[in-house]
Amino acid sequence: MILDTRLVVTRPGFTLDLELQVAAGQVVALLGPNGAGKSTALRALAGLTGLSDGGHITLDDRPLHTLAADSRPIGMVFQDYLLFPHLSALDNVAFGPRCRGEGKADARRTAAAWLQRVGLGDHAAVRPRHLSGGQAQRVALARALAVRPRLLLLDEPLAALDAHTRLEIRSRLRRHLADFDGATVLVTHDPLDAMVLADRLVVIENGAVVQQGTPGEVARRPRTDYVARLVGLNLYRGHARDQQVTVDDVPFSVAGHLEGPAFVAFSPSAVALYRSRPDGSPRNLWQARIEGIERHGDNIRIHLDGPITAFADVTPAAVADLDLAFGQQIWASVKATETHAYPA
Repeated sequence: MILDTRLVVTRPGFTLDLELQVAAGQVVALLGPNGAGKSTALRALAGLTGLSDGGHITLDDRPLHTLAADSRPIGMVFQDYLLFPHLSALDNVAFGPRCRGEGKADARRTAAAWLQRVGLGDHAAVRPRHLSGGQAQRVALARALAVRPRLLLLDEPLAALDAHTRLEIRSRLRRHLADFDGATVLVTHDPLDAMVLADRLVVIENGAVVQQGTPGEVARRPRTDYVARLVGLNLYRGHARDQQVTVDDVPFSVAGHLEGPAFVAFSPSAVALYRSRPDGSPRNLWQARIEGIERHGDNIRIHLDGPITAFADVTPAAVADLDLAFGQQIWASVKATETHAYPA
């Protein structure tokens, strides 16, 4: 690990206490709801927010928290890019090397090389107001990397882009991050950005880590409601005995054998809906009230309230066939084979 930190920031009514390690060449994404402490963590790493007692930042076995922000070997891409409007793309990228002591000619050669690497060699003379959102993001990335940082900080780097541009720039950014041999910390609200760009996810809620692991591990086994919503699953905590997990006195038949505290999760698309109680009394059957109906991608998402709350995804045709409406009583079921249970 080239980055080893404990970020402690104390404010009235809020405390961030986050241990974070990042290996050389690794991208770690910080995820969490608004107010969780993600941006505070990034600002602390950058030296823009001071650490409280007990906090430290070690980079390449050297203390970083004792250095001023402009002395830290970091590069940062801000959410709004913050390019200097009066400078060309070339001079924006050259700004960092100039601040680090390079002569003007050397700094501009460095900047030209980085613009070439991000595919904007022919935009060197263009000022920010004439760049597209995707081009501005690449200039900001080139500016961050031109100082040869050991730590790269990305604050919602794709948030300002439209959906089509985001797809292209996400792919480009992943390739550039793969070539970077330092540590990268990414803050994002978008689960797809995190899943595509990061090697490891760290989920923060109320200033503390609630879950971490590879994108696959986190997606398969969410441990909080926030993470479950992030990856699109219904999640419940209960007590398991053999092939049954009891959630709020509601027994769930599950695939696999467990004992003790457990989570059970299933996709909204696994929930089947019926106007009347189905024949054969399938397992995991309950009666619920429709609390909401909204479009979700190509499907319709139904909000169910009852012994347990759940989301169900059905087709528009199913909504019409079942004549679903707000406030209606409905039967819902999930097959045991569609559930995923794991220790809590």
